[in-house]
Amino acid sequence: MKLLTAGASPYVRKVRLIAKMKGLDSQIELIAPDDAQIAAYRAQNPLGKIPILLTEKDGPIHDSHVICEYLDSQVAFPVLFPGDGQARWQMLTRASMADGILDAALLLVYEGRYRPEEMRVQAWVDMQQTKIDTALAQFEAAPPAWDANPDYSHITLAAALGYLDFRHGGKWRANSPNLVSWLDKFAAAVPAYAETAPPPNA
Repeated sequence: MKLLTAGASPYVRKVRLIAKMKGLDSQIELIAPDDAQIAAYRAQNPLGKIPILLTEKDGPIHDSHVICEYLDSQVAFPVLFPGDGQARWQMLTRASMADGILDAALLLVYEGRYRPEEMRVQAWVDMQQTKIDTALAQFEAAPPAWDANPDYSHITLAAALGYLDFRHGGKWRANSPNLVSWLDKFAAAVPAYAETAPPPNA
């Protein structure tokens, strides 16, 4: 398998975490395409978004959630996506909220990077920050525990917090002591978290 990546992408980080936890990382070649190559890979994903997993058996797979569930299906243990019932829906709802943090945080980075300052709309920026803050407050009130091993929702939340550290200066930590402790626990339970940290110069 081949995984099209970008070094600082939290969505790629989710996939890499799953691959390492499932023991599949040695079977996946990481490829960081340049801008010209991205255009060529639109045949694999017309949206031009990374990550994309290229497989021989099942073709190209894209969207980090879909890739993560695909990798989870390839190896029986540990189970990162519960099969059905209440546990699955609760897990997917937690993951969706963590992905919402990621999406808003990324949009704020793009706002500062690509839109001229005189064209920025503060109300829109504030709306994205509110999404992050309210979701963090809910996780802070009840950090999601795990039994045998972290699941996909925990992985997504860890990737989101890591991205807030990397691109937003870790400001979330001041008001989220429970989540700080939670992330420390996650990092201790999943050594791949440190191994997949984005490069400092990304």
